Amino acid sequence: MPTFLGLSAITLWGSLALLGTMTTEIPAFQLLFLCFSISAGLMLLNRLLQKRPALQKPDMTKRQWLIGIAGLFGFHFCYFMALRFAPAIQVSLIVYLWPLLLTLLVATPGHRKRAMLGGVLGFIGVSLVITQNDSGTSAIAAEYISGYALAICCALIWSTYSWSLSKTAGHSDDIGWLSLAVALLSLAAHLTLETSYWPLSSKEFIGALLLGLGPVGGAFYLWDSGMKHGNRSLLAISSFAAPLITAVSLVLAGISEWSLILLTALILVLTGGLIANPPKIKTAAETPAS
Repeated sequence: MPTFLGLSAITLWGSLALLGTMTTEIPAFQLLFLCFSISAGLMLLNRLLQKRPALQKPDMTKRQWLIGIAGLFGFHFCYFMALRFAPAIQVSLIVYLWPLLLTLLVATPGHRKRAMLGGVLGFIGVSLVITQNDSGTSAIAAEYISGYALAICCALIWSTYSWSLSKTAGHSDDIGWLSLAVALLSLAAHLTLETSYWPLSSKEFIGALLLGLGPVGGAFYLWDSGMKHGNRSLLAISSFAAPLITAVSLVLAGISEWSLILLTALILVLTGGLIANPPKIKTAAETPAS
């Protein structure tokens, strides 16, 4: 079940771009404040339904607070800032080094080479999807170096955060408290760096609500459970599927079109997943006698 929850988080992240089309006018950190506020609200709602104290003190160490806030807020802050200094295609491609890094972090010593090969195939597949609509203006340029550096920070932050989840115990409510902290930090960043956008249209409100319930909120609870209790290696390599899900969802919504590149990328990611996590076939000796 935890592995399924982790895979559900990846699926939700794949819907980010489609839902994001409903909120394009909302400043990034204002949107982040709204989404993480909704995420924190999920914890409070869950506690009320379970008739537990709504504001009971979280049982987290200082280290868990630090890693959690650095992971959730640090990743999004670096990502949004990277988009200010470098083209979105390159930023997205660099950020998606994180599944490759996570694959290596969670792999056992005897499976590291296989995990590396599977991760590289997955990354090639992702790169095909991200660059398929490139007009040729995304060549590496010194003027974008700060954006590249921030994108690399994103990959390092999220892979490290995800790996740390697999090494620590905790309750899913922890994500709610971390979301509250990230919401407040996002509000501070918004007031410092952006101009407020109010009021929201009904479409924008629904979009922000769905983002908070899904890819920028609820998904973090699912990912927490998956990384702590599920098949971490499978979840790491499956993370490459998020941009493919994004591409497919945009095609189904009529925003993009099918292409040979998309099909090739899908095959590469699936092949990488099978290499990194080959299916276990029971031998006759392992099969229980009837």
